[in-house]
Amino acid sequence: MATRSALINVMVRAAEKAARGLVRDFGEVEHLQVSRKGPADFVSQADIKAERMLREELQKARPDFGFLMEETGSSKGSDPTARWIVDPLDGTTNFLHGLPHWAISIAAEKNGEIVAGVVYEPVHDQMFWAEKGQGAFLNHQRLRVSERRNMADALLATGIPFKGRGDHAGFLNEAEALMKEVAGIRRFGAASLDLAYVAAGRYDGYWERGLAPWDAAAGQLLVTEAGGFVGEIGGGRNPVFGGSILAANAHLHLPIAKILRGAAERKVRPAAAGTTEA
Repeated sequence: MATRSALINVMVRAAEKAARGLVRDFGEVEHLQVSRKGPADFVSQADIKAERMLREELQKARPDFGFLMEETGSSKGSDPTARWIVDPLDGTTNFLHGLPHWAISIAAEKNGEIVAGVVYEPVHDQMFWAEKGQGAFLNHQRLRVSERRNMADALLATGIPFKGRGDHAGFLNEAEALMKEVAGIRRFGAASLDLAYVAAGRYDGYWERGLAPWDAAAGQLLVTEAGGFVGEIGGGRNPVFGGSILAANAHLHLPIAKILRGAAERKVRPAAAGTTEA
């Protein structure tokens, strides 16, 4: 059985405490779907409440740490080398629509490096956690990335740009290039869980652009500690702060990267007059 460090225990307890309120609120969302106003304001408040609780719990345990949080931004602690990077509700749109696929993500950063991460999916009580050099785990089970070697057998995950966000044409280029080569592509709507699923071998790879640090900080450590490779899509080595991420097992990381870079370099040809591109 895996033994959790004091740091991981702090993160796990904070995630579990915040999750209790979110699960109660999630139970109310179904009733709000049919109201004229809708659940959007309610979910926004649930998000803010969860962040406040996480901040209180983490600050109580490590009062010298700073914070980088989705809702309240960045704040410095008395130790300038240490901070928490937190997403209190990753998968807000899923939550809003009553879809049970969302998570709490907490990462501990020390001297500019992510040293511990927790991604908690409360609906099914899945606690993914990792500490640098100690491996990655789901509850008490050790995680390893998949061993699939052939692109034709690979199942990938991604995030799809939506209204007002991202490069839609660029994404379609990438998806078209990859869908010809792999067994399937999924879009489940929670980046932290996409990364956790790569660590668990459920997905063979995951790519996305336009992520914030709190989306990727904990999850990328899960993948590397499970034996996978994580980098920026263009080859950079700072996926947490670089704005794009590609995570996969050792066999598929380079083939996926090559296809994505080729798609990025390929110029989009305008449709011929009187035709519509698919």
